[in-house]
This record gives sequence, structure tokens and C-alpha cells, in this order.
Amino acid sequence: MHDDIYQMYLEELKTIPPCTQEEELELLQKISHGDQEAKKRLLEGSLGMVVEQAKAYKDQGLPLGDLIQEANIALIMAVDRFAAEQGEAQQFHADALAQIQESLKAAVEEQKLEEQVEGEMLARVNVLKEVCRRMAEELGREATVPELAEKMKMTEDEIKDIMKLTLDAMSVSPDVEE
Repeated sequence: MHDDIYQMYLEELKTIPPCTQEEELELLQKISHGDQEAKKRLLEGSLGMVVEQAKAYKDQGLPLGDLIQEANIALIMAVDRFAAEQGEAQQFHADALAQIQESLKAAVEEQKLEEQVEGEMLARVNVLKEVCRRMAEELGREATVPELAEKMKMTEDEIKDIMKLTLDAMSVSPDVEE
């Protein structure tokens, strides 16, 4: 379904003519005077550029649709900033392009960081499970949170957080029978 929406977006995009450099300058002049229709046309006429920029970050951890969305938001922010600051029309395109690229880089980096944190937490969950199993065998009962914290050289709050993550994951698991 995700690909279908993207394909529909691309098909719709084909019907919107891109802004020429001359048209962009005219639209920016109108935007600086508060013309909302000019702003709408500039945004629509720049969507092709947005898609091209997003494609450059494809296969780096985020779906292309998410990348396009990030780039669209950056474009809107660039246009709004131009209007608010009464920026230089000649410089707008380069500034918008830079903001789009910065936004895409940040989104990719954030995704990588999230994946790294998820991996680290998964490793902690697995270690905690193994320590719990071993301590239960050694003690003949389930270990307490303070005992687990001491064994794993962590705080009790860290142990509780990991346990909470494990419980939360189990409560949303589709494989759990009710």
C-alpha cells in the first residue's frame, strides 16, 4: 500500500509544472507582499526538486515517502522563513535546497540513532532475561530487583525500566493468546 500511495503521488506530481527560475523570482516577490496563492504555487512547483533530493537519501533507513515528507516540511519552512525575513529572492533556491538537505540528513541520522538505541535495549533485555534465569536456578526462586541490580551492576531503576520494556513488548505482541 505504501508504494501505491507513493506512485499516486508521483503520477499527480507529473500534472504540476515545475517553477522556472523566472517564475520562482516572480512568485517570491509576490510572497514577500503576503500573496498566499503565490506561496501555494511556489510550493507545488518545487515538489519535483523535493522528490529528487529525497531520492538521494533512499535506502538509508527511512522509506522514501517519509523522506519526501521531511523534505516537504523543510521546503515549507524555507518559504515561511523567506516571507518572514524578506529574504533575497536570488538566494532563496540555494537556501531552500540547503534546508531540505539538512532536514533529510537529520532524519536519516535520527533513524540510525533510534535503531542503535533499540539494539542496545534489546541486548539489555536479553542479558536481563538470561541473568534472571540463571539466578532463579542458583537461588531456587526468582531474584529480586535489588539482587538483579547488584548482579548486573545497574541501578534498580534501570532494571525496572528494562522489565517495563519487556512487559510492554509482551502486551502488544500479536502472538499472545487471550
